[in-house]
Amino acid sequence: KPLPDTGAHGWRQVAVEIYGGPLLNSWLDRDLGLAGRLTLRDGSTRLVNVDRPLLRVPQLAIHLDRSVSAEGLKLDKQRHMLPVWGLGNDVRDGDLIAFLEETAGLGAGEVTGWDLMTHSVEPPAYLGRDRELLAGPRMDNLLSVHAGVAALTAVAGGDLPYIPVLAAFDHEENGSQSDTGADGPLLGSVLERSVFARGGSLEDRARAFAGTVCLSSDTGHAVHPNYAERHDPTHHPRVNGGPILKVNVNNRYATDGSGRAVFAAACEKADVPFQSFVSNNSMPCGTTIGPITAARHGIKTVDIGVAILSMHSVRELCGADDPYLLANSLVAFLEG
Repeated sequence: KPLPDTGAHGWRQVAVEIYGGPLLNSWLDRDLGLAGRLTLRDGSTRLVNVDRPLLRVPQLAIHLDRSVSAEGLKLDKQRHMLPVWGLGNDVRDGDLIAFLEETAGLGAGEVTGWDLMTHSVEPPAYLGRDRELLAGPRMDNLLSVHAGVAALTAVAGGDLPYIPVLAAFDHEENGSQSDTGADGPLLGSVLERSVFARGGSLEDRARAFAGTVCLSSDTGHAVHPNYAERHDPTHHPRVNGGPILKVNVNNRYATDGSGRAVFAAACEKADVPFQSFVSNNSMPCGTTIGPITAARHGIKTVDIGVAILSMHSVRELCGADDPYLLANSLVAFLEG
């Protein structure tokens, strides 16, 4: 928060806001670091990453909350989610930023603005008897970014009849309405300027957009062994079963029949299996930036992704094969 230094009863704490819709309980009793961007007096920026245990949100002991196991954990975002980072009764404004200035090798008072996030410092790990699962933070949606970069790198320098584009946006978890979000002007501006830079006209721009296909990749829900009834009875995406194709008749996802055919052809070319995801009719369906892209730019869009468990947990779980299967399908898609 703008005034991050706080505390109570001899504990020094950090005032934080809750970004998006996390599983709050998963952040309790985790060793957390702090990373982000510092803005200096001269307008320049400096990245900072405290990738060691710095913060922790301690859970209340069961002896002081006897009903928690029977009634479930109840967390207030304001009162219960402030991390501790030290001891002391003398909470002083500026202590946290002064610590980050020192960490970044900056002089006192150089930092005038900041965009910071806490993160788990526990590294990703393979798990299971055969190490066929992968656990780690921020899989939603770094899995898709990794696959996209891998695919774009694989086709770079090839003799393609079109320009392949990878767009990674901010703020998908809270509406995408920012200058760097999918509902902002960035993608449309870059694509339009690319047409004009090659001598194209407004007509050429319209034709280019109409002839473009976008794969909107975001993680999706694998069937949960303990909560299978939450899924559609006939659609149970499995981890390590290949990428998922997301479908929703109410346009919460952008996929239609022709889009399915495009992605199916890419998967067939790459020899990659794919699965379909559709929500249980009795439960609300999430959404992605796919419908935003389709509506804002008039570009055919297909919603896909990797099936995971524990979405929005501080530590998510996927199949170890799925990131590579997604990347291979994207390579085939970009190659046409």
